[in-house]
Amino acid sequence: MAKSGKGYLGLDNWVLNVILAIIPVTSWLLGAITRILRGHVIAGILQLIIPPVALFFWITDIIGVLTKKDLWFFA
Repeated sequence: MAKSGKGYLGLDNWVLNVILAIIPVTSWLLGAITRILRGHVIAGILQLIIPPVALFFWITDIIGVLTKKDLWFFA
């Protein structure tokens, strides 16, 4: 299970999290999985099935990883 307070899937490497956040496909898939594992099931499912929501989460994930070194919006 993902650790709370870390990046994608509990990864502690900031550079790797930034690279994963910038690539849309990995951000989409890993962001949804991380949100589901952290207990935000509805946010994870919304990210997977609704494209405008996925775009919103993609942008917030990039900002969050760059500034706070973590996924901070519903994760």
